[in-house]
Amino acid sequence: MSRAASSKAGFLAIELDGAGWDGGDFASLAEAVLAAESAGFHAATFSDAPVPGRVNALQRAAFAGPVTRSIALAPEVDTVYTEPFHVSTQLASLDYVSCGRAGWIVTAVESPEAAAAVGRSAVSGTAVAQEAAASIEVSRRLWDSWEDDAVIRDVATGRYLDVDKLHYADFETPAEFAGPAYSVKGPSIIPRPLQGQLPVIAAASLVGSGQVPADAVDAVLVTAPTPELLAAEVRDVRARIGPAVAVIAELDVVLDSRGQAAAERSAGSEDGRARYAGSPAGLTDLLTDLLAEADGVRLHPASLAVELDELSRLVLPELRRRGALRPPVQDGTFRDLLGLTRPASRYAAAAVGAGK
Repeated sequence: MSRAASSKAGFLAIELDGAGWDGGDFASLAEAVLAAESAGFHAATFSDAPVPGRVNALQRAAFAGPVTRSIALAPEVDTVYTEPFHVSTQLASLDYVSCGRAGWIVTAVESPEAAAAVGRSAVSGTAVAQEAAASIEVSRRLWDSWEDDAVIRDVATGRYLDVDKLHYADFETPAEFAGPAYSVKGPSIIPRPLQGQLPVIAAASLVGSGQVPADAVDAVLVTAPTPELLAAEVRDVRARIGPAVAVIAELDVVLDSRGQAAAERSAGSEDGRARYAGSPAGLTDLLTDLLAEADGVRLHPASLAVELDELSRLVLPELRRRGALRPPVQDGTFRDLLGLTRPASRYAAAAVGAGK
């Protein structure tokens, strides 16, 4: 999971919260993600919530995959109340339908609502981080359980797979696991993702000693209570987690637009994220400073329709002019965007070492 040397210019992601929530409203999702791609955003993310009747984040990302070409797609997927085998295979499928542009935002929270939605007991305390760490490890092992050339399609012999290139994951929860113990045998039912391993992203607060190991993730999301404190928090997290993990700053955005001041539209942040409310020019200055510290910034617009228009017209073009924003990755992968090399399957390497 080592990162290649990255350029000083950073990347921008945008949260498409609300677009496509309604299963019959995929047209609004397509419009939103295509507008974000056209504006030059490097990644789109999809929030999730256990609300009846809503299309989940992974399904919305899967819809967005075939209708886009360059923008990376990263849904939130729960690690506490979702079976790890299903997480792994669904994300691998997303990587295929997006041609290698998929990522995974790991979520792990104490949520009685989520537990009730799947008929499980609520998880709390240290068990939350343990569930997340185990789910990540299971997914990574299952992604590696097929070697890259396992599919041979040998017409002469009638073989689709080389079974010697499929491997057992053989995962068991550790002895200190707080929740119900489980094991995953494998292999996966989906060929190895196009990226080999999807980029795994988690909140910085979830990563560290006694939680999710830093080497289990590829990027962290950093929050702070105010924009003024955000750059300092980015520096602190980078010092704590190390240079191998990309750091992405989180920022709520409310812009002056259509003759209405941002202050009139801003109700204040209730999620702990820093919030910028003001002119597009002021936001451009703030993002220039943030992108000098962080690898990327994820924007959470107050109104997707309103803010996205202002961002695409006034903010992103100026950031590119200043050299603060890298060009979109054309025909590349999410790993390319993060400066990650494509890893070999751990099991292929083990088989070679055993003299297979």
